[in-house]
Amino acid sequence: MLGDTYSTMISEKTTDEKQEELTKLKERVQLGGGQARIDAQHQRGKLTARERISLLLDKETFEELDSFVLPQNEEFGAADQTALSDAVVTGHGKIDGQIVFVYSQDFTIQGGSLSGAVAQKICKAMDMAIKSGSPMVGLIDSGGARIQDGVDSLAGYSAIFERNVIASGVIPQVSVILGPAAGGATYSPALTDFIFMTQGTGQMYITGPDVIKAVTGEQVSLEDLGGAFVHATKSGVAHFVSQSEKECIEDVRRLLRFLPNNNTEEPPLNPNIDDPNRRDEGLRNIIPTNPNHPYDMLDVIHSTVDNGEFMEVHQLFAPNVLVGFARIGGRPVGVVAQQPKHLAGVLDINASVKAARFVRFCDAFNVPLVTLIDVPGFMPGTSQEYGGIIRHGAKLIYAYAEATVPKISVLTRKAVGGAYIVMSSKNLRGDVNYAWPTGSVAVMGADGAVNVLNHRELAKAERPAELREKLIKEYEERHMNPYVAASKGIIDDVIDPAETRPKIHRALEMLSNKRESLPPKKHGSIPL
Repeated sequence: MLGDTYSTMISEKTTDEKQEELTKLKERVQLGGGQARIDAQHQRGKLTARERISLLLDKETFEELDSFVLPQNEEFGAADQTALSDAVVTGHGKIDGQIVFVYSQDFTIQGGSLSGAVAQKICKAMDMAIKSGSPMVGLIDSGGARIQDGVDSLAGYSAIFERNVIASGVIPQVSVILGPAAGGATYSPALTDFIFMTQGTGQMYITGPDVIKAVTGEQVSLEDLGGAFVHATKSGVAHFVSQSEKECIEDVRRLLRFLPNNNTEEPPLNPNIDDPNRRDEGLRNIIPTNPNHPYDMLDVIHSTVDNGEFMEVHQLFAPNVLVGFARIGGRPVGVVAQQPKHLAGVLDINASVKAARFVRFCDAFNVPLVTLIDVPGFMPGTSQEYGGIIRHGAKLIYAYAEATVPKISVLTRKAVGGAYIVMSSKNLRGDVNYAWPTGSVAVMGADGAVNVLNHRELAKAERPAELREKLIKEYEERHMNPYVAASKGIIDDVIDPAETRPKIHRALEMLSNKRESLPPKKHGSIPL
């Protein structure tokens, strides 16, 4: 019987014997499913649950909770597989001195499967994280629901999902996929803010290859179905991919350094060792003379932020837009930028969703937004229209319009049509909007505008090609420059590109006490 596990503790024993009994039980807890299964975990190229916690948290700061919890089910031989603390290690510790709660699924105990007791432990840790206003990190390595627990395991997932939703926008939530996450186990990570995955070992899928083959006839491997690279490039489920667990967990620590503990705090200021007034003359020459030639927006970002440090999010997904965290003058910022090197920086469905989600996260946790703009418009085509570009593009409009954090933008080259509006424009409550001398705002490109405005004149011309070239040049000179928008107050200032970093830094200083709110409501209805 499960109740007999601790029966020796209530027998007649001296104090020293009870202390010795506690020591032995603690040692059993540390062994998880036993040395043989620990060795098997290492042979798979994976660390144990406790080794992962040791990497994540500052040395000797981990305080474990519920180490003596036992599975409650005794049917189907479950009692014979009982291990102290069941298949998850929970508790709290510190990262760079800040409290963080963690749960780490233990694959050495029944494959890390979720029992009622495991869910209870995870939920308790989540409740304490919410009450204390501390980030929650889940280290995931689980075969899914424990079949022996039946509906209790399903109810356990439901309880975890509920807390994920309650915690959303209150505390940062991070999921780290270091092994399998199958079926219902995938939805808790999907409800969190960021998902990290390791190559080769981290996998996420709703139904496995065998079920897919039986139902659809498709044949696919576990890695091709739900591996890290697939979710980082195709589905967009994974935000970060790492080659090793050590690298992955260090990236989690790095991410949390940019974030506040909860939504009532400001992001942590770091001592600034990079002159906030540093200029970069090289930015004056970064925009190609030919407006159709690409350049690398990452060069602009690295020049502008402290020490060139930019933690890119969703690096392998929708690369036509860049999002990530950096610091300017020691202050964390969220950066959103077009990437002219990929699809000319056009906004398509994936790019719109990627940027919108990032903007909303930054707004929820008081991270100022810096937007660098060079966008030719929304992606045309039937696949985009049928896929719902209208609905998905509206998400980005919603995100920027809803955001109340400081919003600073720099127009580097062009902002065309509706894509101008969505990119932190003055008309969507942008606070400070700068433009380089190379920037322009237009309803459409010069070629298209001339076709619409001068079609009759062109139809009658003896040399239509020469006339078209002349009209395009005139349109560009009259309308496609930043001073037109600046004359209407849509652009606050046209700046020397070399001054980009100091200008943004001073704007952030000015907006550091910004206060803006929305009308009282339960929540908005974002076009999901």
